[in-house]
Amino acid sequence: MTHRFYWLRGTAAVCVAASALVAGPAHAGLFDDDQARQAILDLRTKTDNLTSQLAAAQRTLLDQQGRIDQLNQQIATVRGQNEDLANQVTTLQKQQKDYYTDLDTRLKKFEPQQQTVDGVQGTVQPGETEAFNAASQQFRSGDYKGAAAAFRDFVAKYPQSPYQPTAQYWLGNALYALRDYKGSTAVWQGIVKNYPQHPRAPEALLAIANNQLEQGQKAAARKTLQQIVSQYAGSDVVQSAQQKLAQIK
Repeated sequence: MTHRFYWLRGTAAVCVAASALVAGPAHAGLFDDDQARQAILDLRTKTDNLTSQLAAAQRTLLDQQGRIDQLNQQIATVRGQNEDLANQVTTLQKQQKDYYTDLDTRLKKFEPQQQTVDGVQGTVQPGETEAFNAASQQFRSGDYKGAAAAFRDFVAKYPQSPYQPTAQYWLGNALYALRDYKGSTAVWQGIVKNYPQHPRAPEALLAIANNQLEQGQKAAARKTLQQIVSQYAGSDVVQSAQQKLAQIK
């Protein structure tokens, strides 16, 4: 009886030990699978987090890119507006310059101007040049009567004008064209008397000599021509005077 009890007890111990050997590796394998599963879950979670972070970063980049594009568009718009403003400023500056230039030109018409007439400089009053040119145009167009009247008006209206000797010279020519030999001679003699150093003076003397020759006053014409040669030796008129002197018999 006692012997059998010890045998059964030993057998039970062997079974428990065997069970322990079998159960040990099974628990160990189960523990390893749980750890691997948890590791996978952790890795998946990290991956999901990284994916979310990456997606958020991409959205942020897209948003920033969109803002950059908007800023670039705004910059382009502002640049275009600046160019338009610059063009407007340039146009306004040109218009302002043209306006003041035109205004200055208009004002100068009402101010005395220094001008050279037949090589002689003098002060020209507003309206002088226009009046002289108008009279000259009448003469060139063959309106000698109108030209004579216009030159007379000019001589009376602008006594200090540098155009005076020239206006009187053409007044004499207009009277000559109207066959007023006495009147033309008187006008030309006035030039010689009042403006003896003016370039028109020897021309006036030559015109007087022509008048005298046409009226048969050879002695008077010879005297006038000799005056040109002696008094205006440096003038271009001298050669014409000498030729006429040679023709007088």
